[in-house]
Amino acid sequence: MLFKFGSQSTYVVTPQRPNRKHMLLAIKSAREGIKKGHGGPFGAVIANENGEVVAVAHNTVWKSCNPSAHAEVNAISKACRKLRSISLSGCTIYSTAEPCPMCFSAIHWARIGRVVYGASIGDAAKYGFNEMRVGNLRLKRLGRLRILITRGFMRKECARLFEEWKKSGGKPY
Repeated sequence: MLFKFGSQSTYVVTPQRPNRKHMLLAIKSAREGIKKGHGGPFGAVIANENGEVVAVAHNTVWKSCNPSAHAEVNAISKACRKLRSISLSGCTIYSTAEPCPMCFSAIHWARIGRVVYGASIGDAAKYGFNEMRVGNLRLKRLGRLRILITRGFMRKECARLFEEWKKSGGKPY
């Protein structure tokens, strides 16, 4: 559905139920990252408006020695390369944890219309992650953004990743 905001045209995802299979894929990717020691216990999936998976990624902060290599940023990069576009309008991003302000900004710049996440920023902070305590709803309000946000989807399953990561010897950053 095309909406006009000021002088910009953008696609906004219409509200629908979150897709459990997409979040399970993000969880699987996060577990892969934990197993390989690539970074924190985070995974992300980007699906298009037809529900087709465009990209799957996990956090690679330690592997790449890059503090910006979060799962969401990695997924956005993969999706943009695959679609040969910097616009992911009409897409939904599924993230195992609430996107940090950097990731939420990347989501905005990529024109992703919907964010679905499991664990909260507070959940990540409990495990030692140095999260900025600025949630997605506040960022949406401050930026006057039209991104749809679904919070706490499959939260228990996503929060469990932190415990798995801790038991594997993961290091917070």
